[in-house]
Amino acid sequence: MKTGWRQALSKFVRDRAALIGSVIILGLILCAIFAPYLAPFPDDVYEFHTSNRLRAPDGVHYFGTDRMGSDVLSRILFGARITIMIAVIAISITVAIGVPIGLIAGYYGKWPSDALMRVSDIFLAIPQVVLAIAIAQTLGPSIENVILALSATYWPFWARLVYAETRSVKNEIFIESAIALGAPPWRVMLLHVLPNIASAIIVRTSIGMGNTILTAAILGFLGLGAPPPAPEWGRMIAESREFLPEAWWYATAPGLAIFLVVMGFNLLGDGLRDILDPRIRRAASREE
Repeated sequence: MKTGWRQALSKFVRDRAALIGSVIILGLILCAIFAPYLAPFPDDVYEFHTSNRLRAPDGVHYFGTDRMGSDVLSRILFGARITIMIAVIAISITVAIGVPIGLIAGYYGKWPSDALMRVSDIFLAIPQVVLAIAIAQTLGPSIENVILALSATYWPFWARLVYAETRSVKNEIFIESAIALGAPPWRVMLLHVLPNIASAIIVRTSIGMGNTILTAAILGFLGLGAPPPAPEWGRMIAESREFLPEAWWYATAPGLAIFLVVMGFNLLGDGLRDILDPRIRRAASREE
């Protein structure tokens, strides 16, 4: 009989959607790393070439050119760096805030739990996109402010998730045994509770990456993201509006990039959930 992890890995390999998501994300990372080598015109990403503006896709400019005359494909490849940077930093800050709050609230209960969860409820009461727009508008357009707006918006989701998972785990026998042996609370939370809820955090983080990228694109579309001439995908779509439908490629290329990346993270999140969820693993074991 296969072990649980081998069985789960085998299931992931058979899951075509999860594999597609992994390939898309790997492709995004490789494009960001090797953008200077993959881009057809890496030196023209931030340059103006008015004589070459709004050129339709051809054998030289595969995705056409934009209103500055820059190669759209090259700008998308360099824009992948901005996308990854915003998503990774914002999610890292979000996890660093939300996970400890959820752990503390779920472990201690009573007034610390109520106080921390009421704060998260205040943030959750406002639609996340609206709150992110309000924060970014107040602070002004920049990559740093986008990251701050996203971090301040999304941490309650992780806090709520970790709170619920901690509440369900803390009454388990192994937790009570650790407490009976005199383990301090911080040790119980870090060495016993956190490893047992890590799967839920990983899945939420994968899906959250997609949501963060989409919200960052919305902020860029509204002019609240990276200032021009930075090759930010949302801003590229916003700049293309006045040239539609004639220059259809101008909006289509970055739009497809956003769609594929968000879909990739969501597909990967679904696959990781199937692998890491103990209840799904137990059901699969019984089928074997």
